[in-house]
Amino acid sequence: MGRGRAKAKQTKVARDLKYRTHETDFGALASELHGEERTSSEASETETDGYDDWADYSPSSSRD
Repeated sequence: MGRGRAKAKQTKVARDLKYRTHETDFGALASELHGEERTSSEASETETDGYDDWADYSPSSSRD
């Protein structure tokens, strides 16, 4: 018991995936699957360090 709502949700999601049209970038998919390198502008945008923003808040060595 209690599986009705979960099953209905799974059925809805499955129907959406089956019948909805998606725009697929097959070129990007192929390059990802083949392990090709990205351009330098794409790499610099996605590989930023999230900890750089918090560097000012690091604990100092003199905590008295």
